[in-house]
Amino acid sequence: MYRDHVIAAVVPAYREERLIATVITTMPAFVDHIIVVDDASPDATAQRAREVGDARVEVITLSKNAGVGGAVIAGHKRAMELGADVNVVMAGDAQMDPDALPRLLDPVTTGGYGFAKANRFYSSNSFDGMPRHRLFGNIVLTFLTKSASGYWNLVDPQNGYTAIRREALDRIPLDRVRQRYEFENDLLIWLNIANIRAVDVPIPARYGDEHSTIELRHVVPRLIGLMFTGFWRRIFLKYVLWSFSPIALLLFSGMFLLTVGLGFGVFATVSAVSGETPTAGTVLLAVTPFLCGFFLLVQSLVLDILATPD
Repeated sequence: MYRDHVIAAVVPAYREERLIATVITTMPAFVDHIIVVDDASPDATAQRAREVGDARVEVITLSKNAGVGGAVIAGHKRAMELGADVNVVMAGDAQMDPDALPRLLDPVTTGGYGFAKANRFYSSNSFDGMPRHRLFGNIVLTFLTKSASGYWNLVDPQNGYTAIRREALDRIPLDRVRQRYEFENDLLIWLNIANIRAVDVPIPARYGDEHSTIELRHVVPRLIGLMFTGFWRRIFLKYVLWSFSPIALLLFSGMFLLTVGLGFGVFATVSAVSGETPTAGTVLLAVTPFLCGFFLLVQSLVLDILATPD
């Protein structure tokens, strides 16, 4: 146990026969359960995990590949059945430092948080050696995830080194969380809808010689689609259906006025191009709603930032 909490480590693993034993043997002694979820690996991942002989290990082999999110969800469900108070996700590629686990657990065991995740980008030299296109991608993805999830205090959204309390898992629909690469982003959206306090924990990256198999041409469209649908899901459930918050009122009013202003602006522009001089009234109908709508949207954004559950 850790600070009187039963700890379960969920280890999603796909084709990790070479490193899975290292993950298990370096797991801290205070971890009570190690749930290795073999995501339908075509190699001997499950066998290597069992061969370690650690009594804490339970191996679950999925019948078909569910992606990292599907494997993590299966592990969370089993950990809850075993009575775990806190679940931590440790990838099967041995790239998550087990010595940093106490730093991740402290906020959720004694700090009052329901969810904690590692943050690799916590200092000015965290991006050293990262290609510019990846740096740009991280910045864009972080901003989009902040907007969609409402966790404006979090960065490094794709970091899967996380700790979550049982109470937080009980409050989100696990079967509705996306199961592929966008799992971490969708989980944040559902956690915010449930008003779970979340925190970033500075933990440096530990890279090995593994090569990413992510196909960006498939992942990027799914991520963009998730951000769009996830944002409106959060707005509707949190700010309309359950409370009808002023945030929703400002957002919808701002969008309406902005649309009206843009419409009249397009009309005035077309008229000017065709040789007709727009009237003062037309210009006012374009500028005034646009500026008012923009102001209301900014106000809704400010209130959304202030509503971050931290």
